[in-house]
Amino acid sequence: MRDVDPPVEEQTAWEVLNTTPARRYLAPDPIPDEVLWEILDTAVRGPSGGNRQEWGWVVVTDPEIKKRVAPWYRENWQRAYGSRKEQFLAGTAEGLSPAGFRGAEHLAEHLEEAPVWVFPVLRRAAEATDPRTGSSIYGAVQNLCLAARARGIGTSLTTLYAGHEDELRSLLGLPDDALTMALIPMGYPERGRWARPKRAPVEDVVHWNSWGAHARRES
Repeated sequence: MRDVDPPVEEQTAWEVLNTTPARRYLAPDPIPDEVLWEILDTAVRGPSGGNRQEWGWVVVTDPEIKKRVAPWYRENWQRAYGSRKEQFLAGTAEGLSPAGFRGAEHLAEHLEEAPVWVFPVLRRAAEATDPRTGSSIYGAVQNLCLAARARGIGTSLTTLYAGHEDELRSLLGLPDDALTMALIPMGYPERGRWARPKRAPVEDVVHWNSWGAHARRES
């Protein structure tokens, strides 16, 4: 039985902002069209470099497309993480906690069961060499994740399908100059609760005026 989120009017903006971690246990329950359109409309209100809006948002619900893409994802998952499963579960590998590994493994094994996938697509990016190219769309991507959270829908931003861009471009019918910037599976959470993610203390990762210059907040 999936979690039921409080009505959106009972959540403050701060609650949504502070409780939007990756959700990897997603129920197959369909997302109502009106809710999905609302989330997508909120996504495109996000920032865009020069307000050019050189983006597109490919929504995938077709099981056949998912069946083509999911093995690419699992192939990369196995190479990057799955091959070190014992170390991750023992807590001896860096990058994922044992619980984090189990959640990420579940997503890899059940990716196509998420009812909706969204591919944010950026035009004129296929031949780009600037590592900051994605900055023109990732603000809007975060808008999508926050809007989904406000409606009780979980998301996870991933790029583990990488290495198959030409095949994906053909599969999705993308323009030649377009590049997918992420895959975002969406669905109502099947396990877990909305919670404030554990992070390193903010004082340890914030630098004032120059790297290494830290400050402490007054209590």
